[in-house]
Parts: sequence; structure tokens; C-alpha cells
Amino acid sequence: MKSQEITVRTGDREVVHDLTDECAAFARDAAGDRGNASDGLLHVFVPHATAGIAIIETGAGSDDDLLAALGDLLPADDRWQHAHGSRGHGRSHVMPALIPPYATVPVLDGRLTLGTWQSICLVDLNVDNAVRQVRLSFLAG
Repeated sequence: MKSQEITVRTGDREVVHDLTDECAAFARDAAGDRGNASDGLLHVFVPHATAGIAIIETGAGSDDDLLAALGDLLPADDRWQHAHGSRGHGRSHVMPALIPPYATVPVLDGRLTLGTWQSICLVDLNVDNAVRQVRLSFLAG
């Protein structure tokens, strides 16, 4: 298995951050390092209790729609028992139950097999943590 950690700056606002280009480059390089074993799986994992990985369409409003839906499901108010940091911070700790901290994508001939409109995205509602680490791992087939 080949693995690499990347750093993503999410800033001080809720964000859906597209990781697809970084994931594609890593998968291409990792598959090429394996000689003929250019097929496998890309596993994307965010080792944070308040972030997730989603495969969605970006750029056409779906990323904003996702943040709006999460805002409806997980309001940034004082209802949360986990209550430190900014107002509503506890919702960020619930979010990974809805958007898991990982995704796995097949890789064929060194290329991600995403659909036409699919992107791999980091979803982060935690405005208190401006920097995230994301672990990319290639498991050769």
C-alpha cells in the first residue's frame, strides 16, 4: 500500500472542498509506481472527529445545497451537549455519522473511476479548525 497525507486549509467558514485533482494525481502516481499493477482502490480518510468525505457534484450548486441541508439537519445553535468552541460546535461532531470520514474509489489503469459529475470532497462544518489533514492510500489490485 502506498499512502500520503495532504494538508487542506479550510479557513474559518463551512466548506465543501474539492479534493479530486489531488486524489487523481496521487492515484496516477501510486498506480505507476506499481509497475503493471495499475488497478486498485483509492481510499480517502480524514482523521478528524468533525469532518467527512463526500462524493458529490460540485460547481453547479450541489456543494452549497449540501451545506444548506446540513444546516437544516444540524443547526448551529445551543442544543448540542458537546458544547465547546464556537456556537453549535457539537453539530460538527455529529456530522461524520451522516457524512463519513472516508470514501473508497476504484482505480483502473491509474485513473479514478468517478462518474462524469462526481467529485471527491472534504466536508467541514468546524469553523474553529482552519487546517485539515487528509490521508490518501492506494491499495493495488
